[in-house]
Amino acid sequence: MNKTLILKLYNKWCSIPDKVRFLLVGGYNAAFSYIIFAIAVFLIGHQYYQVCVALQWAISSVFSFVNQKLFVFCTKGNWLKEYFKCCTTWLISYLCNALILEFIVRYVTRNVYIGQFVSIFMASVITYILFKHFAFKHHERA
Repeated sequence: MNKTLILKLYNKWCSIPDKVRFLLVGGYNAAFSYIIFAIAVFLIGHQYYQVCVALQWAISSVFSFVNQKLFVFCTKGNWLKEYFKCCTTWLISYLCNALILEFIVRYVTRNVYIGQFVSIFMASVITYILFKHFAFKHHERA
């Protein structure tokens, strides 16, 4: 593929509403995060599910940042500034995820896999709002 065609396809992709792009890319990111969590629980143990969720967030954050920047909010430049804002967003999102997971495991089901599946999607709503209005706000689009 030539560079012009790739740029046209990218611009076409970026013209899709960001909520749709977030749903598609976020679904991919959520699946990646969940797989990390499931592997960690399998290797470390169910009783350490909070350690596993912290590990999952730490590993998936860089992967998620690149996808959010390039394919959801389509921003250019400001890599370091946006990354640090994303770190703040992830901290809030991680805390929400951990609290939701704890609630679900204690009061709804003892199954940490189901709890994390639900938690990831609930935290994703918070993450989208923070990314859109904080981390990637007011940046020139690619």
